[in-house]
Amino acid sequence: MDMIEKLNERLRSYQIDCTDSQLQQFATYYDLLIDWNKKMNLTAITDPEEVIVKHFFDSITPAFFYPFSQQRMIDIGAGAGFPSIPLKICFPDLKLTLLDSLNKRITFLQHLIETLNLKNVDFIHGRAEEIARKSDLRESFDIAISRAVAKLNVLAELSLPFIKLKGSMIALKGARANEEIAEAQKAIQLLGGVFVKEHNFDLPEHFGERTIIIINKTKSTPIKYPRKSGTPNREPIQ
Repeated sequence: MDMIEKLNERLRSYQIDCTDSQLQQFATYYDLLIDWNKKMNLTAITDPEEVIVKHFFDSITPAFFYPFSQQRMIDIGAGAGFPSIPLKICFPDLKLTLLDSLNKRITFLQHLIETLNLKNVDFIHGRAEEIARKSDLRESFDIAISRAVAKLNVLAELSLPFIKLKGSMIALKGARANEEIAEAQKAIQLLGGVFVKEHNFDLPEHFGERTIIIINKTKSTPIKYPRKSGTPNREPIQ
């Protein structure tokens, strides 16, 4: 697929050089995404160029600003695998956990990971509010990452309990994230985090503005958080 080679060229400009095997994994990912999307709602984006830029390239952009290597990472609300699986393809030594509340999406992800022959990937069907209370998962990840899941003050409550001290929360957002960042300052501090940086940029081919937000974990999250399922969305920390 010419689009896959174009993806490779764009990544090379950011010092990410994919092997032929990795490029084939992206091509297979695209084929499986389109095939499974016919029987379940995985994405509204199906045009090849848009998938390559808006899903694959967009998912990898955090690596332009943050080092991904030999870390344990959880994807909160993994959906169709964005952003974590494109990152896993580029950085195979990531230890990845995919968390999603819909079992049918977990089924797709399991098939995808098996077909792509990716190693060190775990799957969890459940809600972040409940899973973050499990002793073997709470404050055990170097990175919690997410894309298009919730507003930042809600996302902080869903993500920070999973992150160990000195770990990081990475949120992929669209344009104009400044308001979300301002609204989330109390939640971030309360949950043991500190805002580090936002990176703003445009996707190729005029496909939109993006913001990547990085938050570091500096203190343990109080045991009362996250609150019970649904509460963070209904009653965000203000």
